[in-house]
Amino acid sequence: MTSFKIYREADLVTTEEIRDVAPAHYVLKIESFSLFAMNNEKYESNEFEAEGYKWKLILYPNGDKSRNAEDHISVYLAVSGTSPFQLGGAIHAVVSFSLYDQICNKYLTKQGRVAMFHALKAEWGVPRYIPLKILADPSNGYLVDDTCVFGVEVFVIKSSGVGECVTTPKVSTSYTHEWKIPRLSSLRDESLRSDEFNVGGHKWRVLLYPRGDLRDRGQNLSTFLCISDAADKLDSGQKVNARFIIRLKDRNNVVHHQAEVSTLWFRKSITNWGWPSFMPLKTVQECVKDDPWAIEAEVTVLGT
Repeated sequence: MTSFKIYREADLVTTEEIRDVAPAHYVLKIESFSLFAMNNEKYESNEFEAEGYKWKLILYPNGDKSRNAEDHISVYLAVSGTSPFQLGGAIHAVVSFSLYDQICNKYLTKQGRVAMFHALKAEWGVPRYIPLKILADPSNGYLVDDTCVFGVEVFVIKSSGVGECVTTPKVSTSYTHEWKIPRLSSLRDESLRSDEFNVGGHKWRVLLYPRGDLRDRGQNLSTFLCISDAADKLDSGQKVNARFIIRLKDRNNVVHHQAEVSTLWFRKSITNWGWPSFMPLKTVQECVKDDPWAIEAEVTVLGT
């Protein structure tokens, strides 16, 4: 169980949280803290490794006076060595500092905004981490038998280079394709494909299952829109956004049935979409008498 609040200190934003989980990367246990504070203005921990880099935990037991943090504990995380910055690079990381509550077995954890470590600023931290009087109050559980435990965890943000660019043209490309089909009501073919037509730089077809596809075999006329050049033009991750509708029209151009408008991102793994239950076969046999009838597909490419 955790609780948290957000506060601002100078130019940094930190999240304060009471949590059950111990810090992931380094723990510093200080025994005889009163003597430690008397004899150390600044303490640097041993070097430890996390996220592929070497670090040190820095503690000011009486506060970092250069940051006006008297009467507080100040904690910082520093990159150890200069090798990460030899080529002018930087490390972006999220850092959390913890103080162990020995009575409640919980950790007071303060997490900062994303910090940037570089050659001119190799450390980041919280100058006013906790007031000394709160630390010293035994009822708070942070200092028990003159012993306290600090910890730190650091998670480096590394760009994987993976992403995508979505393009939405100011003017959408639309096209209506009419596919005339003779003897529609008596067709026994398992499936039919229309001629290809071009919309938005891609090739499309209408797929027709006169006796229904596998889900609606013998029950409904099934229709689908298919992007037919996906294998050639859509590399892994590329997509085409299209809005489309399919209609059934008679020889007099009267629409007898149309599906609801659908919008879909077509991709290499999703090349067709449509209506398995476009129209009951019983209705087709009753209504579709005079040839030729037409399947009309209206396709608008909205973006890529």
